[in-house]
Amino acid sequence: MQKYTYKHPNAIETTTRIHVYDDTGKITHSFERYYSNSLKKFFDKAMDYRYFLYYKVYDADETLVFTCKKVSKKGRIYYEAIDHLQQKTYIVAYDKWKELIPDLTITDGNIQIRIQKELENWSLFTHNEKEIARWKAEIGDQFSIYLEIEDDSPIQNVAFFIAISQCALFVGG
Repeated sequence: MQKYTYKHPNAIETTTRIHVYDDTGKITHSFERYYSNSLKKFFDKAMDYRYFLYYKVYDADETLVFTCKKVSKKGRIYYEAIDHLQQKTYIVAYDKWKELIPDLTITDGNIQIRIQKELENWSLFTHNEKEIARWKAEIGDQFSIYLEIEDDSPIQNVAFFIAISQCALFVGG
């Protein structure tokens, strides 16, 4: 099992670069919340920093490897996640959206992964009803965030889990 941790300021609107560490303390990735212009950031403030949601994830060499952004079309909200290395696009959509805490489904047209979102415990990523990863944020003076990926997960890309977790689980819709 691969284990990763990072600290996030208690302010969801932060755009500072945040480093992700593996279980040996080595920086493996970094990410940042991104606004394409100051007008979007200004309007996002008025919408509780949850409308213009876009994250960029970089590898240890500072190469952009993954992005995830919130999309709102015709009253439907979903996330578009792009793996820049493999040229793949994933759609992350709410399932059972009428529930208080809806689950999410991730798909690229071939694979389907479900996220069982939890507010105070581990949010689970499952594939074929088997847990493949989990993510949890604990609040303190900063958020302490934990990510664990099973060795037999069909997706081993840490950036995939970071970007989607930040958009859909940390900030949410």
